[in-house]
Amino acid sequence: PGLSFVTLALLDSANDKDPVVREQVRKSILTLGKQQPNKVLSMCQDYLVKHPKLIVGHRVVILQTIELIVKTKIDDISYLKIKSIISLASDEMTRSKDVVPDWQQAASNILVAVGNKYINDIMEEILSKFQPGILPHFFVVQTLASLSESNVYGMVPFLNAILGTMLPMLGMAKQDNMKWVFSSALSHFSESILEYLANLDKAPDPTVRKDTFSSEIYAAYDILYCSWLQSRESKLRLTVAEAVGSMSHLIAHDKLEEQLPKLIPTILSLYKKNTEHYVISKSLCQVLDASVNMGSRVLETQIDSLLTTLNQQVCAPVDYSNPLTVKNHNEVLRCFSILANTFPDRLVMFVLQKLENSNERIRMGSLAVLRHLINSSTSIMESKKLLILASIRQPLADHSNKVKKRVVQVISAMAHHGYLELEGGDLLVKFIIQHCALPDTYYRPGQRPSDPEEVTNEALRSMCDNTLHLFTTTVGRLTDVLWPMLLYYLTPGQYSNATAPLCKSLTLLGTKKRASQEPNFNIDFNEHGRCLLGEGAPFTRCVNGSFPFRSRGHGAPSLSLLNVISPNIHPNAETLWEKEIPALLSYLEGFWSWLHGSFQSFLYRCIGVTLQQCSNKEVVQKQLQEMLISARHNDAIERAGVAMGIGLCASSHLDATLAKLDDFGKSDAFKKASGIFSLLKDKNDLDVEKMKSTLILCYGYVALHAPEDQILSRIDSDILRSISKHFNTKVRMVLIVLTHLNIFLLLKDFIKAEPTDAMRTPVRHLVMTTCANLMYPLMPRGVLVGCILEQSPEMSACQELALYKDTFNALQELLRNILARDLNPDGLQSVFKHIEEWLSSGQGHERERAMNTTAHILEFYFNNLHVKNMVTFHNLGSLLGRLAPRCTDPNPLVRRAAIDCIYTLLYIQLRYEGFSLDYKDDSVERLITLRESMDNPDHSVLYKTCSELAKIISKRLPQQQLNTLIFMLIEGLVDSQSNCSRASSVLLNTLLKNRGAGLQDLVSEMLEVLHIRLQMISEEQVKVSVAQSILILATQHLQTVINTLISYPLPFDSWSCEMWIALGADSKLASQIMEMLMEKLNIMVPYVDKKESMMRGAIIFYAILLCQMTCALKEMMLNGQSQEAVVSLFPQLFSSLLVRLGSSVGVTLPKDINSSGTNRKSPTKLAEKCSYFYSRVAVEALRILLARAQLDHVVKPLDQEGAWDKMKDPQQHITGVTLLARAMAKHAGPRLPAIVECLCPCLNNIYECQRVTITAFFSELLNHHVVTELMMMDVLMNNMMERISDPSCTVRMLAVRGLGNIAVGSPEKVHMEGGGELLAAMSSGMEEKDDPGKRITLEAMSGLSKVLLYLDKKNVQLLVVYIFMKIKPFLESENDEIRCASIMLLGNLSKFGSGEPVFKDQIHNVLVSLLLHLSDPNLQVVKACKYAMRVCAPVVGSELITTMFQNHLHEDKSLHYGEFINDLTKYIIQDFPGMLNFYHITVIQFFKSNWAEVRAGAAMFIGR
Repeated sequence: PGLSFVTLALLDSANDKDPVVREQVRKSILTLGKQQPNKVLSMCQDYLVKHPKLIVGHRVVILQTIELIVKTKIDDISYLKIKSIISLASDEMTRSKDVVPDWQQAASNILVAVGNKYINDIMEEILSKFQPGILPHFFVVQTLASLSESNVYGMVPFLNAILGTMLPMLGMAKQDNMKWVFSSALSHFSESILEYLANLDKAPDPTVRKDTFSSEIYAAYDILYCSWLQSRESKLRLTVAEAVGSMSHLIAHDKLEEQLPKLIPTILSLYKKNTEHYVISKSLCQVLDASVNMGSRVLETQIDSLLTTLNQQVCAPVDYSNPLTVKNHNEVLRCFSILANTFPDRLVMFVLQKLENSNERIRMGSLAVLRHLINSSTSIMESKKLLILASIRQPLADHSNKVKKRVVQVISAMAHHGYLELEGGDLLVKFIIQHCALPDTYYRPGQRPSDPEEVTNEALRSMCDNTLHLFTTTVGRLTDVLWPMLLYYLTPGQYSNATAPLCKSLTLLGTKKRASQEPNFNIDFNEHGRCLLGEGAPFTRCVNGSFPFRSRGHGAPSLSLLNVISPNIHPNAETLWEKEIPALLSYLEGFWSWLHGSFQSFLYRCIGVTLQQCSNKEVVQKQLQEMLISARHNDAIERAGVAMGIGLCASSHLDATLAKLDDFGKSDAFKKASGIFSLLKDKNDLDVEKMKSTLILCYGYVALHAPEDQILSRIDSDILRSISKHFNTKVRMVLIVLTHLNIFLLLKDFIKAEPTDAMRTPVRHLVMTTCANLMYPLMPRGVLVGCILEQSPEMSACQELALYKDTFNALQELLRNILARDLNPDGLQSVFKHIEEWLSSGQGHERERAMNTTAHILEFYFNNLHVKNMVTFHNLGSLLGRLAPRCTDPNPLVRRAAIDCIYTLLYIQLRYEGFSLDYKDDSVERLITLRESMDNPDHSVLYKTCSELAKIISKRLPQQQLNTLIFMLIEGLVDSQSNCSRASSVLLNTLLKNRGAGLQDLVSEMLEVLHIRLQMISEEQVKVSVAQSILILATQHLQTVINTLISYPLPFDSWSCEMWIALGADSKLASQIMEMLMEKLNIMVPYVDKKESMMRGAIIFYAILLCQMTCALKEMMLNGQSQEAVVSLFPQLFSSLLVRLGSSVGVTLPKDINSSGTNRKSPTKLAEKCSYFYSRVAVEALRILLARAQLDHVVKPLDQEGAWDKMKDPQQHITGVTLLARAMAKHAGPRLPAIVECLCPCLNNIYECQRVTITAFFSELLNHHVVTELMMMDVLMNNMMERISDPSCTVRMLAVRGLGNIAVGSPEKVHMEGGGELLAAMSSGMEEKDDPGKRITLEAMSGLSKVLLYLDKKNVQLLVVYIFMKIKPFLESENDEIRCASIMLLGNLSKFGSGEPVFKDQIHNVLVSLLLHLSDPNLQVVKACKYAMRVCAPVVGSELITTMFQNHLHEDKSLHYGEFINDLTKYIIQDFPGMLNFYHITVIQFFKSNWAEVRAGAAMFIGR
C-alpha cells in the first residue's frame, strides 16, 4: 500500500513546472522501478488507463518514464508485463488517427526500446496494424523505420516480408506526410540491409544476399522516382531523393544502368528546385558510388553535366556557421573523388582548365577540388604531378587573397605528397615566403571589409607562416629542399617582413642538422654562390638584431639563427656567439624597445663607428665619398643618419673628414644651384638644396663629435669659412629659407661647444652678430638674447670680462635699434616678449642680466618718448604684472633693477597721461625709498615692501589697466621662484583689498582663473594666500562668489573644493553662507518628475543646483575653522542634510543638461560625474558634519558597519538610515530633541522619499531607551500612529516597524498599557491590502513577536488562535523574510497556547509544513523552523518527538535531513497512528509547492 500510495503521488507530480522537480520525480520513480519494475510499470499503466483525458504533456512524461524503466531493467521485467507494455504502447501510439508527434513518438520509443530484446513480439504487434490493403498509421511506419536502425540484425530478416506488404500501400498514399514516412522508412531499410550485408560475419543469417531485396527495392524505386520525386513539397522531394540514393546500391545492375541516363539528370535538376543541397549531394554521391562500383558504361555520357553542376556546387560559398553547407561541400568533393577513379584524365584537365577562369569563385572551387584530389587520390594523381606543377603557376600570380588562401592549402597538400622535391617545387616555396612578407592590409579611415569571406593580408600571412613551419617540422622529405635554400631569402629587401618565420624555420633545420652532424649542414659558398650567404647576410642579421621588434619581431629569430649557423660564418664566431647571443635574447625578452630610428640611418651610424676604428685613410676617404653620394638627401631621417655617421668618423679622422666635406661642397653636384628664384621650381635644384642641408648638418655633427682640442681652432678657419664661402650673398635669403633650421641647430651647437665657465673666443659675439645681420627676419630674437644671458657669470680674466661686456653691449645696441624702429607700446611689447622668459629663469645671473636689459630698454624708451597725441599705454598692466613679483627675487640686484623698471614704467604712464618730462609724482618717488629696503634679505621686510609697492601701483594705475595687472599677478602665482610667487600673492591681495570693490564684473572670471592656477601651485604659502584672495572677494561680493563657485560642474574637482574650503576659514562668514545655502536647500524642489513617454512612465530628475549646494556645504565643513559655525547650526544642518539624503537616492541626470548653466564639460562626462555624486555627496556631507561636530563616536560604528554605502544605495537606504539613527541614539542622545523638532514638520512633505527617510530615522529611535529618558516617546509614537495611514506603502511599513520597536525601546510602556493600541496596529498591518511585497505584513509579524515578549497570557490568550489563523497562509509565502517571520511568530505564540487542545491541533496542522521547510532553500527560514519546532515541541503531545526536536533542532548545528525524517516517521507511526492518513494527505499537497527542495522533500518523506 505504501509503494502504491507514493508512486501514485509521484505520478501526479510528474508534470511539475520546474524541470528540477520533474527530474527528481523521475529519479524517485526510477528508483522504485529498479526495485520493483513490474509493480511500478503496472501502476504507470493503470494511471494512463484511469486518466484517458490526461493532458498530452503529462502523458508524455509518464510514457518517457516507462521507456526509461524498460531500457534500464528490461531483463528483470516479466514476459507478461512486456506483452502488456507492448499492448499499451501500441494502443497509445495509434489511439488517435491524427498525428500528435510528442505523444505518439514517446509511445513509439517504448516499442523500439522493447524491440531491442523482444523483436518477434514487437513485430507481431506492429504487423497486426500493418495489414495489406489498409493504409497504416503514420507512427506504425515510423516505428518500423526506427527499429531497422536500432536493431539491424533483428529487423533485416523481416524486411523482405515488410517490403512485400508495403509496396501496394505506396500507391494508396495520397497525403504528403504518408509519402514522407514511407520514403524515410525505405531509406532506413536500405541503410540497414547494406549494413547487414557489410557485416555478414556477425549476422544471424549469413545466407542473406543483396538480390534478395532487389526486385522489391526496384519496384519501390519506380514509384518514388516516377511519382513522388516530382512533388511540389520541398521536404518530401529531399526525403525521396535521400531514399533513392540509399536504394541505388540494392537495385540490380542492369536496372540501375538502365535508369542512370534519367536518374542523374533528375537529381542534378533538384539543385535548382531546393535551397537545401546537402541531401541532394549525398544522394548523388551514393548513386555515383553504386555506378562506379558496377563499372557503368553509361556514366561517361553524363560526365559533362556532372562536372558542370558539381563545379557550381563546389564554388558556392561555405558558411562554416551552418553545418549543412559544410557537409554539402564535403559530399561534392567526394563526388569528384569517385569520378576520378573512372575518369582521371578528364577530371584533372577539367579542374586545371578552371584554374585559368576569370571568375574568382570558380578558381577557388577548382583549387579546393585539386587539393582534395591530391589528398584522397594519391595513386591516381601520381602520374600527373608534373602537369599539376606546371598548371599551378597560373594561380601563383593571382591577385585575390581568397584565391591565394586556396593556393596555400594546395601547396600544403602537395608538400605532403612529394611535389615540392620535383622541378618547379622551389617556386611554390618562394610563393609561401613571398606571402610571409606581406604588409598589413591598409584600410581608408572608416572603411572596413563588407565581405564576410574577406581574407586580409594579416590572415594570409599568418597562414603562410604556419605552412612554412609545418614544412620544417612535419614534412621530413623537405629538409634537404629547404636547407640551405631558405637562406637566399634573408637578404633581399622585399622579403624583410618574412625574416622572422624564415629564421625560425632555418633555426629548426640547422639545429636538427647540426645535432645529427649531417654533412650538408656545412655550406659550400663557392657552390651555392655569394648571393646565398655572402658577407652581407650575417651583417643583415646583426642589423635585424639592432631593430628587434621591426618586421614582426625579427630580432630574436635572427639572433637565434646566427647562433645556429655560426660554424659556417667563422671558426671564432661559434665560441663568441654561443656566449653573447643567449644574453642578447634574454635581454630582448625583458625589454620591448631599445633602439629607435630608421633602418638606413642605423646603417650609416654603423659605418661611422666602423670608420672610427679604421686606420686605412684610403678606405676612409672612399667610404665617406660613398656615404655622401649614395644618401637620399630628400629623406630627413636618412640625412641625419649620414651626418651622424660622418660626425662619428670625424672623431678619429677630423682632417680627412673636413677635406672630404670641402671637396663635396665644391663638387659638380652643387653647381646647379647657381640660379636664383626661377631655378627653384626645378626638382633637381630642390634636391641640391637638400644636399646643402646635409652638408650643413654634417658640419654640425663634426663639431659635436670631433676632439675638443682640435675642433675649436678649426671652427673659424674651416667650418664657418666653408659655410660662408658656400652661401654667397646672391642666394643668401633663399638658402636661409631652405636651411635656416639646420643652420640654427649648428650655431647652437657652436655656442654649446664654448666652455660655460669662460669666454675665450669671440664665437658668441660672432654668432650673435651673424644672426642679427643675416637672419634677423627669420631667427627668433629670444635665441639671440639667450646666447648672452646664459653665459656663466664666472670670468677669470679681464680679457674675458671685456669680451663679455662687448658682447652684452652689442646685444643692447641691437635691442635699441629694434625698439627705435617701433617706439610705441606695441614695439616695446615686441622686444620685451623675447626677454621675459629669462626673468623667471632658474639661474640668478640670467635673471639679473634680463632685468638689467629690461631696465635699459625702458630707460631708452622713456628718454626717447615724444607724446604728440593721447595714446593709451595699454600694456602697462601686463608689464607691471611681470616685473613687480621680481621685487622679492632671491638676487638683490634683480630686486633693485625691478624697482627701477617699475619706477620708469609709472613715469612712462604719466607721460602718456600728459605730464611733462620733468614732472615728479610723490607716490612714485616713494619707490626710491623702497629700493633701499630691497637690500634687506628678511622675508617679512620684503613682503611688507611688496605691500607698499602694491599700494603705490594701486594709486597710480588706471582702472582699465588694473584688470590686466590682476590677471598677470594670478599668473605669477606659479613663478619658478617661490619668493616671487609669494610676492605675486601679496601684491594681488593688497590690490584686491584696496580696489576689489570695483571689480564686480570681473569676480567670476577671477575665480575661474584662480581655479585654473590652483591646479599648478605647489607652494603651500601661496595656496594659503589664494584662499585669502577668495575670502577677500567673498567679503566684497558674497552673492557673486557663491553663485560662481556653486555653478562649477559636478563633481567638484580638488581645486574647486579648496576654494569652498577657503570660505570656511572665517567662522562668521561661514555661518552666513551656510544659512544662505540651507535656506535654498529647504525651499527648492528636490527633484522633478518628467514623463518621458507613455511606455516608460515618470523618471525622477534631481535638481543639480541642490547637489552643488550640498557639496559646497560639505567642503566648507572640511575647514577646521568652521567648527564654531557647524556646532551652532548643527540641528539645522543635520536635519537639512538628512532630508537632502532622502531626496538624492534613486534619482538620475536630466537629459536637458546641455541647456543648464553648469554644463562646462562634455554632456557624457557630466552625466557620469553627476550620477556618481548624487549617490554620495549628501552622505559624505553628513559624515563630515558629524566629524566636525566632534561626534567621532557616532562616525566610528557607521564606518565599521558600512552604513554610508548603504545610505546611498536605493535598495539599502532604509538600512543605512536605521544604522545612523542607532548610532545617534547611542552616542549623541542630548542632540536628538532639537533634531527631532527640526524633522517633524518634514513628515508632512509631499515628497515620499523625504517621508521615508525621516520615518526610518524615527522608527529606529523608538528602538532605544534614550527617547524615553529625553521625553520624546509620545512625540515619536504619535508621529508613527499618524504615518500608519500614509499613502506610501514604505512609510506605512516603517511606521509599523517603529511601533514594534517601542517594545524594545520602552518595554515598560507596552507592559503598562497592555499593548492594546500596538496589537491593533499590528493586526491591521497583517490585513493590509495595498502591500505588493508584503513588507507591511512582515513588519507586523516581526513587531508582534517583539510585543508578545512583554504581554501577559491573560491579555493574549483569547487572541492566540485568531493570530495563528492569520499567520498560517504566510507559512508558504514566496517571500523568504515573510516565511521566516511567520514561523518565528508561530513559535513565540506557543507559550500562550500550552495546555490548549485547540492550539495543539493547530500545531499538528502546520507540523508538516515546518518539517518540509527544514530543507527550505533559505537558511534563515530553516533556522526559524528549528526554533519554532523546538519551542512548540511540548505542545505536540509526544515525549519522543519533543526530546528529538530539542536534541537535534539547534540553529547552529547541521541536520541530516534524511535520517531525521526517517526517525520522525517512526515516532509519528508509533505515537499518532490515527493521524497517518492525515499526514499522507497533507504531504501530498506539498507536491505542488513553489520550492523544488520542498517538493523533493515531500517525495522523500512520502517514500519513507
